Amino acid sequence: MAASETRFFHRLRMALPGPVFTVSGTFAWAVAMAASAAVSLLVGGRLEPEHSQTVIVIFALGGVLSFPVALYATRLMVPGARAERRYAAALFNLGICTILATAFVFAMHYRIYFAQWHGDFPSVQWVFQLLFTGAGAVYQFAVLGTRHFFPLGIVLLFGASLLVARQAR
Repeated sequence: MAASETRFFHRLRMALPGPVFTVSGTFAWAVAMAASAAVSLLVGGRLEPEHSQTVIVIFALGGVLSFPVALYATRLMVPGARAERRYAAALFNLGICTILATAFVFAMHYRIYFAQWHGDFPSVQWVFQLLFTGAGAVYQFAVLGTRHFFPLGIVLLFGASLLVARQAR
């Protein structure tokens, strides 16, 4: 193995976060994203038991999926960097990963709902239906779902990014 490959794999290994911070941060971020959705629904007067539970769970699962990825990406992007760069990377990674992961969970929920009307697996029709259902779900989430990250989620993002940046040293 060449020296550059060894350094590359060493950097990948060194970017792995500790399990305690990863698990506790994942749990805390999931609760934070669920709280953000709940507060948004409450403020908007849309806290209806049958639908709000689903929205809150989708946002919590988005938090579960996004935190470990964002933490690893931040540690990989800025090893040994100054505090400002670590914070910027953490803010960017945690924000983008959370939106993407939550959109993915929403798209999978959407897909499960519409699966009963889709063609048989693995037909060409099924592939097109999967792609267009997923694209429609992501678009719908971008238009209607991202508002649930405000007002609480953005404040929590700034605070969580501080913790991720401090841990990424």
